[in-house]
Amino acid sequence: MCLGIPAQVVDCAEHYARCLSRGEELRIDIRLVGAQAPGTWLLCFLDAAREVIDAERAAAITAALAALDAVNAGATDLSAFFADLDREPQLPEFLRTTHP
Repeated sequence: MCLGIPAQVVDCAEHYARCLSRGEELRIDIRLVGAQAPGTWLLCFLDAAREVIDAERAAAITAALAALDAVNAGATDLSAFFADLDREPQLPEFLRTTHP
């Protein structure tokens, strides 16, 4: 299984970027997404960027990865990692409409 890891660009060259991810500095291949400005979030697989993502998505993925770490350490309460676990599920807007 391959997990997508969010990484934030610190410095960028032509084919590689120096990024930070979960407190670790990484050298990320950026040939599929092109050069990116510092501060940009990338979704990376096997040290290669596959997609430019926003900070909100990066935070959600990072929280999910932290939850996996917690489960591996024996945790059973994951509510701290997922802000929406304590709410009722909602249908998407397009499914809420009623038809005559």
